[in-house]
Amino acid sequence: MQEYHNGTQCLHAGYVPGNGEPRNIPIVQSTTFRYASSEAMGALFDLEAEGYFYTRLQNPTLDRVAAKICALEGGTAAMLTSSGQAANFFAIFNLCSAGDHVVASSAIYGGTFNLFSVTMRRMGIEFTFVSPDCSPEELEAAFQPNTKAVFGETIANPALIVLDFDKFASAAHAHGVPLIVDNTFATPINCRPFEFGADIVTHSTTKYMDGHANCVGGAIVDSGKFDWTKYPDKFPGLCTPDESYHGITYTQRFGLAGAFITKATAQLMRDFGAIPAPMNAYLLNVGLETLHLRMPRHCENALAVAKHVQNHPKIAWVNYPGLEGDKYHALAQKYLPHGTCGVVTFGVKGGRKAAETFMAGLKLASIATHVADAKTCVLHPASSTHRQLTEAELQAAGVSPDLIRLSVGIEDVEDILADLDQALALV
Repeated sequence: MQEYHNGTQCLHAGYVPGNGEPRNIPIVQSTTFRYASSEAMGALFDLEAEGYFYTRLQNPTLDRVAAKICALEGGTAAMLTSSGQAANFFAIFNLCSAGDHVVASSAIYGGTFNLFSVTMRRMGIEFTFVSPDCSPEELEAAFQPNTKAVFGETIANPALIVLDFDKFASAAHAHGVPLIVDNTFATPINCRPFEFGADIVTHSTTKYMDGHANCVGGAIVDSGKFDWTKYPDKFPGLCTPDESYHGITYTQRFGLAGAFITKATAQLMRDFGAIPAPMNAYLLNVGLETLHLRMPRHCENALAVAKHVQNHPKIAWVNYPGLEGDKYHALAQKYLPHGTCGVVTFGVKGGRKAAETFMAGLKLASIATHVADAKTCVLHPASSTHRQLTEAELQAAGVSPDLIRLSVGIEDVEDILADLDQALALV
């Protein structure tokens, strides 16, 4: 497809209907696909032909939506998963096995931190967590001979720390490993990490991409730029024959542009089956079509909220990287000059009890274990999404006990501000 701007890609990328075909991406709600001969199906199983045979691996609806996200990020290949958690798991596990090591930012979503620090450690993969504010020397010290990847979030959830791409990409590439970035909060509308040195991008499409709290999902996009073949000993899964798939060597058969995603599909999706339903992919595409319209409104409203509560006598502190004076404002201007996200964090004077009173008093905003959709919602991460973390881990993740995460929606901003004021009056 012609290299249109992202606003146009949101509507048209991934699917070009032929004469008399559906204008919208069709929902192919079928588990299986019919073939006239065993030979024809066998060619699919051998990855010698393109097509579909079982939705657990691939489905036309999913592939067309993945292609749209791929175009938005400027990648070469992409896949959908059943959740953002599945996307991050696949992205790491596609490169690592027992005995391997990953360097990760400590300021990441609590569920991802737990996935890495507990579940994947049980699988024999070790993680070293570093502060996103670490010095280059501290980052260098985290690497080990068995390090296979570096992981971070463009905008940390919920700490709102902006990742210094230059620092993390330089360190990763100096050690011959890829930088994997979760771009959920920024979306490709506000940041395309491949332009700043990232190699793999993941998303929880549940958030801004879907945008309406309709369906859980995830995505992985490959830049096609990382040369796995330069480090065959580090990445044998991509550079040596896969005996579980007829001895295919993915980099030889599919090149740098397709090896990573093909392996993730042929191996991991085959064995784990973390695939979204075609209907969920269809709903995700409906959300994607307005992503370029919603993100500027989210950012505009969030900045207005940040400025408003910054001057409120009952607010102790405010974090929003789009706010002048914020610790990460300079990095936001460097990597996200057109806007950051719609999430603002702040503390109410009086600590956790005051925070609970404030949240209970909200009328427009709802308390929900969610973030980044069209409606304003609020959460206390220390007692919910990050509840499993220790005090030290909370501090490392940038989550203080009084932190309130406000996901600012696209309602009229005057109504949002009035709701905050009346709730703060109760504290």
